[in-house]
Amino acid sequence: MQSCWLVGALAGLILTPWVTTRPARVIRVILGKISAPTLLAGLIGLLAGLIFAALLAFPLSMLPSPFGQLLPFIGVLLCGYFGVVVFVMRQNDILSIFRPHKQAKSTDQEETDSSLANSGSARSILLDTSVIIDGRISDVARTGFLSHLLIPRFVLNELQYIADSADNLRRQRGRRGMEVLSQLQKETTVPVRISDIDVEGVRDVDDKLVVLARQLRCPILTNDYNLNRIAELQGVAVFKH
Repeated sequence: MQSCWLVGALAGLILTPWVTTRPARVIRVILGKISAPTLLAGLIGLLAGLIFAALLAFPLSMLPSPFGQLLPFIGVLLCGYFGVVVFVMRQNDILSIFRPHKQAKSTDQEETDSSLANSGSARSILLDTSVIIDGRISDVARTGFLSHLLIPRFVLNELQYIADSADNLRRQRGRRGMEVLSQLQKETTVPVRISDIDVEGVRDVDDKLVVLARQLRCPILTNDYNLNRIAELQGVAVFKH
């Protein structure tokens, strides 16, 4: 009897972190990677879904057993889930309603934004860091297949950060990307433009590219699988390189 008690206590000590601290740590890490706008949109979507589920709960509860007991609970789960999904996917459109319009833009910045919006209609193509480092973009540009290449400043900053890395391999990849970019600007007939336009409230470079592509209505050229999937899920066209 005592040995069973000791085995149970030992098993409890081993399993307790897996059901308490470890899940909490994983949740904390996941929440730390989510941007503030995405988290806010998810919370608003969850609240809206729960309100909608509450409106459905009473008529569903009037159904005969067992549907009257099961369907309200299932409705809460489904409405909460779809509320979060819909609001996160359309977070930029929803949050833009609550953002005050800035009136302090300089004339140069207004001209830049206007020209970018017009170039977006002319099928500008956003480049991400991976496709610049890859190097084959310069060969593709010479074929005339690409019309107008647009490189946001935050992509160039990420490329410079890689080029200054302490890791030798990353440093070489970053410097190769800088050389490719310089070659694109000098040797190809395709217009290459580096823009200072940025996305407020978003920290991750991939997320910024997706948001910017949606704003300018232009595709992204990348060979990053994760960026490809994120962009496609949000309805952004992707050219796979």
